[in-house]
Amino acid sequence: MAQKIVIGTRGSKLAVVQTETVAARLRAVNPGLVVNISRIVTRGDRTRTPLAQTAGEGIFVKELEEALLDGQIDLAVHSLKDMPSQLPEGLCLAAVMERVNPGDVLVTKGQKLAQLPSGASVGTGSLRRAAELTAYRPDLKVVSIRGNVDTRLNKVTRGELDGVILAAAGLKRLGWEDRITEYLPIEHFLPAVGQGVLAIEGRSDEKGCTRIAAPLNHLPTWHSITAERAFLRTLAGGCQAPIAALGTVTGDSIRLEGMVMDVKGNKVLRGSESGTVLHAEEIGIKLAKRLLADGADKFLSGQGKNENW
Repeated sequence: MAQKIVIGTRGSKLAVVQTETVAARLRAVNPGLVVNISRIVTRGDRTRTPLAQTAGEGIFVKELEEALLDGQIDLAVHSLKDMPSQLPEGLCLAAVMERVNPGDVLVTKGQKLAQLPSGASVGTGSLRRAAELTAYRPDLKVVSIRGNVDTRLNKVTRGELDGVILAAAGLKRLGWEDRITEYLPIEHFLPAVGQGVLAIEGRSDEKGCTRIAAPLNHLPTWHSITAERAFLRTLAGGCQAPIAALGTVTGDSIRLEGMVMDVKGNKVLRGSESGTVLHAEEIGIKLAKRLLADGADKFLSGQGKNENW
């Protein structure tokens, strides 16, 4: 008799596309496996409150995690950057897919960031992107926006905004790379922790389902996000401040770059640590402690947290 599993996902077009990708891979490595997809509405989908004003971590994953714990679903697929730095008791990361482009992109009607006139309006749902944009182009007007990827793109199409900043990975997975005007430089727009990574979450005590997902795990990506998430967790967990990090794995070595900013983009603390992938978590902790010693704690006192596409 064929084994059946249910994967939970948010209901947005991007979330479903991502989950269908995971489901196809699961079927490929587990012949005969029947995979059904369950769409679940999260608090982050329901609220229209700006993300920066939304209290609590994991507003795009909590209902999925509750469904996992209740046994309604067997696995959940998330954009890793939406996941809390510490998972609820009883849940675990079963696997992470190979990371795609972790960077941010600008979508306009043709003008690159340097070409936008002073006072041009650029939308984002992320305090990190807002702070980085303000630091890079303080003369631009940053507009807080909500909604799915197509909703945000339409704001540019209709002329409501001069541009929007989005994750490159989301547009790639949707097949909308032709909408990208410019890939923003990582050195000025360091991404969110886990950006570009799809995560598969399961129950810690359900070895069967986590074992099914294990072949999908991409080890270099796992090492990268281990360092990044240790960095985030050590800084503040669910703190409300613009935090960014990116781990780069080369062979058995990893280099982690991390940053903390104030919400206005006026003050930046940035650093890096390197070592072997076997010490990825320690590298993340070490870098976070160094930035805290340099004064990062002054930015971590309740100023905005949530990342979104």
